[in-house]
Amino acid sequence: MLLIADSGSTKTDWRLIDAQQNISQYSTMGFNPYYITTDKIIEELKKSIALELEADAVNEIHFYGAGCSTEENKNSIKVALSTIFINAEVFVEHDLLAAARASLGTNAGIATILGTGSNSCLYDGKQIIENVPSLGYLLADEGSGTEIGKLLLTDYLYGKLPDELTRNLENRLDLTFEKAMNRIYKEPMPNKFMASLSKFVFQNIKNPYCIELVKKAFNHFFDAHISKYTDYQKYPIACVGSVGYYYSNILKSVAEERGMQVYKTMEAPIAGLTLYHMGEL
Repeated sequence: MLLIADSGSTKTDWRLIDAQQNISQYSTMGFNPYYITTDKIIEELKKSIALELEADAVNEIHFYGAGCSTEENKNSIKVALSTIFINAEVFVEHDLLAAARASLGTNAGIATILGTGSNSCLYDGKQIIENVPSLGYLLADEGSGTEIGKLLLTDYLYGKLPDELTRNLENRLDLTFEKAMNRIYKEPMPNKFMASLSKFVFQNIKNPYCIELVKKAFNHFFDAHISKYTDYQKYPIACVGSVGYYYSNILKSVAEERGMQVYKTMEAPIAGLTLYHMGEL
């Protein structure tokens, strides 16, 4: 049996494919090796997914995860999975390769992640061949939900938001200048707070200000990432992540203005990964 996983920091989606090509699905907490130890992963697997399937019958695992960019982190995941699934050959890869395989399959193109954060790569149909590094929310995350929220919040704090949006933002989110500054500088995970503001932008996307704000963020992404790849204009773009998915019309418009095409957008990669490993993508 084949087991596939797509893991973020908070959630892991699993798909089990048996010899008859039947598919079962499971969900566990996220296993980002930057934030969780090998022992903790083993403990959680024993309490969750190992109880729901025949672990000894799994003979191949493909695990794609946030934080799986170094050999040390990959090995942390591999050791945990091998402890539970003792008969399985285990492959651990970064979530960016998951995005590429899920959205492009065996076709060459530029694969992107636009969610809470952002990332991208040039993919040859098998592996990543070029990658502009993702610098995280403090320095970059262009085009992400975090940047959209950051742009909105900056204009709010400077008093540059349209009056109607200012009132809506304060009433709906119980926000003030002081509360916003506390969320950014005194409370944990300010990136998640800023990314949550992207939902407010989406709820008001008919407002011309919000449209232009999202366009601005996507143009930042194209300037910092897409335009850096070799012969970038000849490749289709595929995007995985909630921001690219829900703002797909604006993303496609920005791409077209630059002579490019967004080939596909998907909210999450697990369905595409399942098809890829079944040889149907």
